[in-house]
Amino acid sequence: MIDYGKQRSTVEPLELELTETRVFVSSNIIPVNEPGTEEQPGFVGWEFDLIEYTKDEYIKIQAEKNAALEQQVTDTQLALCEVYELMG
Repeated sequence: MIDYGKQRSTVEPLELELTETRVFVSSNIIPVNEPGTEEQPGFVGWEFDLIEYTKDEYIKIQAEKNAALEQQVTDTQLALCEVYELMG
């Protein structure tokens, strides 16, 4: 994983961009419109956080998130069963 931190682009980034070997995740995407000064031109574009993963890293992260979500669903179902039993 490579965290590039804040980036700027004149093209709106995709939240998820896949290449043959890499996955790029953009987050906190906001439009930027800075006026220019006499010394420096302005900037019109996008600012965002950018993280690069290898495909294997990204697949592992997604698998871990899915496992955590599955456990949360199971815990919720068990809690609901207990509530229904208490109700009657």
